Amino acid sequence: MSSTRELRDHVLYLLQGGGAHLSFENLVKDFPPELCNQQISGLPYTPWQVLEHMRLAQWDILEFSRDADHVSPDFPDGYWPRHEQLGSPEEWAETVSKFRHDLQEMVELVASPATDLLAKIPHGDGQTILREALLTADHNAYHLGALAVMSRLVNGR
Repeated sequence: MSSTRELRDHVLYLLQGGGAHLSFENLVKDFPPELCNQQISGLPYTPWQVLEHMRLAQWDILEFSRDADHVSPDFPDGYWPRHEQLGSPEEWAETVSKFRHDLQEMVELVASPATDLLAKIPHGDGQTILREALLTADHNAYHLGALAVMSRLVNGR
């Protein structure tokens, strides 16, 4: 196996929640959507707000990686729903669907032999697809861990 294929496989493994990481699918299958807007004492965000933040950040990273005309949201406000914006089970389901779609798009970008993982993104300032894919995996893992704790708190376990 070539080192390029092995590198792709390692990155894909991370993106899909491999190793010591919690997978997105395992988190959402066990999270009760009716509790997505539950306020948790001491935390500034609801579970839906964290999930929506993950979706927005992942979408931005993906679009930056493949579209020179993409304009990123303002940081940090554009990466979070407004504090007063509350979720619902329907919005939870919509966010889950969009997150899955964009994660699959990133997986396909990394998996494609046509993608040079180490080439600098022409419209960036030094970023590569490898770096953006690792950023996606890292950011997702961080917030999935927070959501796992939030899930325990809202479920009373």
